[in-house]
Amino acid sequence: MDITWHGLGCFTLTERGYPTVVTDPFDPSTTGLRLPQGVTDIVTWSTLLEDPKDARWPELRGEPHTLASPGEYEIGGVFITGIASASGRSGRPGENIIFMVNYGGVVVCHLGEPSQAPTQAQVEAMGRVHVLLVPVGTGGGFTLAKASETVSLVEPDVVIPMQYQTPDLSLKRDAVEGFLKEMGVTQPTVLPSLKVAAGVEPEETQIVLLEPRA
Repeated sequence: MDITWHGLGCFTLTERGYPTVVTDPFDPSTTGLRLPQGVTDIVTWSTLLEDPKDARWPELRGEPHTLASPGEYEIGGVFITGIASASGRSGRPGENIIFMVNYGGVVVCHLGEPSQAPTQAQVEAMGRVHVLLVPVGTGGGFTLAKASETVSLVEPDVVIPMQYQTPDLSLKRDAVEGFLKEMGVTQPTVLPSLKVAAGVEPEETQIVLLEPRA
């Protein structure tokens, strides 16, 4: 599976023969960033929507199926689980959705924008996580200490920070360096995208910075 970052909380997850998933697409007109150019089959949206069928993504190619609520889903062989958590945007319980995306046994966890580290019950619901996408620049109660705590609780193979300041982002976010310092990382791996294969597990958790791409 290939993971590409577009800035903020937006990633593209792809695997040959499976639908393409885009997480938390943003508004290019207010962020200064560019959305992915390929066809999108599934959108996961981490803010709870009353009716995800009403969601529209005019800047994305294709007619994606939107998931924006807790539950278990299977679309074209991709298994996706949504877990409700407290929102860092509103502060209300249940309004942030943690999404687990399973491509053939490789599991990516997108935390959304929570206000706190996951509970033990939420960690158990997540199960085995290979790649954890963790917000590190949004505030909203989700401090760097809580981000670090989340990494310790989930124990992923790879951690990819998101929601931090990048050169083209017109919104204000914290820099990623604070999280790296919190994690004790001085020389992070920087990649244009990350390829993850089933059965390949590092000896310890790796911190990977992805370069934002359109």
